[in-house]
Amino acid sequence: MSSSDDNLPQPDPDPDSSPGPTQPQPEPQIPLTIHHLSFNQDNTCFSAATDRGFLVFNTDPYRSLFRRYFDCGLSLLSMLFRFEIFALVGSSSSPSPAAATTNTKALLWDDHASRCIGELSFRSPIRSIRLRRDTIIVTLLHKIYVYNFSDLKLLHQLETTSNPKGLCEVSQVSGHMVLACPGLQKGTVRVENYGSKRCKFINAHSSNITCLALTHDGRVLATASSKGTLVRVFNALDGTLIQELSRHVGLARPWLAFGAASDASECHIIFSWMVRRGSDRAEIYSLAFSSTAQWLAVSSDKGTVHVFSLKVDSAVLGDDRSTSATDSPVSNQSALSSLGILKGVLPKYFSSEWSVAQFRLPEGSQYIAAFGQQKNTVMIIGMDGSFRRCQFDPVNGGQMTQMEEHNFLEQEGTFSKLE
Repeated sequence: MSSSDDNLPQPDPDPDSSPGPTQPQPEPQIPLTIHHLSFNQDNTCFSAATDRGFLVFNTDPYRSLFRRYFDCGLSLLSMLFRFEIFALVGSSSSPSPAAATTNTKALLWDDHASRCIGELSFRSPIRSIRLRRDTIIVTLLHKIYVYNFSDLKLLHQLETTSNPKGLCEVSQVSGHMVLACPGLQKGTVRVENYGSKRCKFINAHSSNITCLALTHDGRVLATASSKGTLVRVFNALDGTLIQELSRHVGLARPWLAFGAASDASECHIIFSWMVRRGSDRAEIYSLAFSSTAQWLAVSSDKGTVHVFSLKVDSAVLGDDRSTSATDSPVSNQSALSSLGILKGVLPKYFSSEWSVAQFRLPEGSQYIAAFGQQKNTVMIIGMDGSFRRCQFDPVNGGQMTQMEEHNFLEQEGTFSKLE
């Protein structure tokens, strides 16, 4: 642990104390390099931090909103809903002379006024930054700092295990915040409920946590580990396990073949094939809940986005949501029930629930998935500059249908204003 992480950062709410990025520059002619991609809190926009500024796009309908070019690159960018307020973190790979220290500062950028309105300085690189209407959350390698948005007053600080990805998720509904981050032990997740002033440690996995997601109200948590074979869903309030999900597909067919096998040797061959496939590791890039917590989307380095059906009790969500029989993936349910007699005999991923719908992507790029405003749609943005909108069948599942695709790095022309 770096000694610099032991020192409190120095907030500077005075916009005149630091010039921040210079005024947006004319658009350069050389291709852009994307350093970071993210959706805003309600998935109505997505933004890209590049080696020379940032881009912002509307998601539904898809359209470019604006581009900003600076004299230095950005490594991180966080957008506050549809307000023209952004948190910017510089890139250490920028050609700017000051690049060596830019990834240790977070600037609050008012795009409407085209100026920096606040700054938070640290002694080690910023790994991630999250915004709420009332709070700013900055993650370093071993610590997380929580600030009041209006005056940048430090409210809380938390210690974590080594957190190079800057894993930290927060609730987005108005009221008291719920924060989820890695704990101090491998495989644990710390959940801070600022309303009840309670802290819960969840033993989520046996290996390191590599991805987290919270529902907007902070009641449900999804986790993935460095193994990448299972995604677990928890009640974030009490830490109880709700579901285990496996990213693999085709569960029903192999088990039909297993049941129809004519002798033990044939059964053994089929079983071995499934075990090898189930033990294949994957790096999970993103986890995303639908607005109703009925679905969970997962993207990984295997070039596939999976959609899972969730069985979160309405009491956990604090609403009256109920799922009818026609909303459940029948094929997945019947396949799972056929495993009941072997529960406890097979490896864990056989008793977990497998994805309802899938979409194949070109391998070699990192993709982030989120649910769209249109019913049963998933949006996928990639570090290769791609935007895709897909639709899935909630009953029959299977391969998703691509509705549209764009390359947002190649588009030129008129840009709209935020509404």
